[in-house]
Amino acid sequence: MTMRIVITGTDTGIGKTVFSAGLAGLLDGFYWKPVQSGLDGETDSEIVTRLAGLPAGRVLPEAYRLNSPLSPHRSAEIDGISIKAADLSFPVLPAPLVIEGAGGLMVPLNRRTRFIDIFEQWRLPVILCARTTLGTINHTLLSIEALRARSIPLAGIAFIGDEMADTQRTIVEFGGVPELGRLPLLDPLTGKTLREAMIAGFAFASITGGD
Repeated sequence: MTMRIVITGTDTGIGKTVFSAGLAGLLDGFYWKPVQSGLDGETDSEIVTRLAGLPAGRVLPEAYRLNSPLSPHRSAEIDGISIKAADLSFPVLPAPLVIEGAGGLMVPLNRRTRFIDIFEQWRLPVILCARTTLGTINHTLLSIEALRARSIPLAGIAFIGDEMADTQRTIVEFGGVPELGRLPLLDPLTGKTLREAMIAGFAFASITGGD
């Protein structure tokens, strides 16, 4: 079966789009952002298009493109629409698929459904992106508990930021979850520097499940 993997985060703005771009590029796969909130400036799909180095057509169109940079449920209401869970069935493709959520697990899609509800339906493995900065232990362990309460498979943690060895160790030990690696903050951030950092920072087999 072709690999499909969900990328979520403990919060918004932590770097999961950059990680998603790097992973999709390494897998030579497809990328899909089901819901995009905020259309001013570069969208997440456009960032991935710029950084991942994928052939044309590998970044799939969003199911919903919402104008305001707010929680999807509110942004959709402002646009006069309602996000329907039935529109968020993941596509079946001939190559690996990286699916990126918006914000964290409890982000509402409408007044009844949150992203974690969709992930529970999908039953796809999840990579949880976490900051290495102060506050991440609490946010990350709460996210791990939320995933496990729904029996959503957790592939591991991808840390993003400067190395904080004790913080990373504490999360891995308390959470009982694999550490997949760490993506530093890159300056400059280009397709080349991202690919190099992904190769250096992550054990590819630990993500794909290979040997």
